[in-house]
Amino acid sequence: MKRFSVVVMLICFLSTAHAQKMENYFISMPNDNIVLLEEAWRKDLVEIYKSGKPAVLENAMQGKSVLNKLTDHYLLLQYTEHSTIELKLLSLVNNTSIICMVETVYAPVANSLVSFYSTAWERLASDDIFSPVAKDWFWNEDADSSTLIYWTQPEMFLVKYSLSDENTTLSAENMSQLILNEETLQRVKPFWKAETKVYVWKSGRFE
Repeated sequence: MKRFSVVVMLICFLSTAHAQKMENYFISMPNDNIVLLEEAWRKDLVEIYKSGKPAVLENAMQGKSVLNKLTDHYLLLQYTEHSTIELKLLSLVNNTSIICMVETVYAPVANSLVSFYSTAWERLASDDIFSPVAKDWFWNEDADSSTLIYWTQPEMFLVKYSLSDENTTLSAENMSQLILNEETLQRVKPFWKAETKVYVWKSGRFE
């Protein structure tokens, strides 16, 4: 009987953990991951959003943080005037989930950082989960290699990553053209692909 009770409790615990929604993970984020919004403020943002009112609060830098989108599996936060945070719950094959976090800074051109966490907010190594897009991916196959000289410096390769609120895709958009001078832009633009790269979540990895 005691063993049966333990099994029932374990099943209940796992069911509860699995039923956690994005709002719970957002509220429980470590303060180090979101230093301008302490836990109580994040909880307030969620409550305001769920009430149907504009979810806007003053953050620790006396700026405005806005919760723009919240579903069971997705969140979009205008963290500061010049930065956003996206969170997405991604399912694994063993009925558990991990959290993908995309932080984008507009300075003024957008550039993003993609990271992954367990639902207990433990940082996960991303090597087996996601490979950042290489700059060469954005070049047409017939691109003249001599033009690469205009796009070889690391600081000139900026990518904006975006999570979908509707499905489990991650898009990568080339932002480098926005920091090139007009002469360089006109020389290299014909060699760039017009489309963005789209990753699809499959078998525990963005492919």
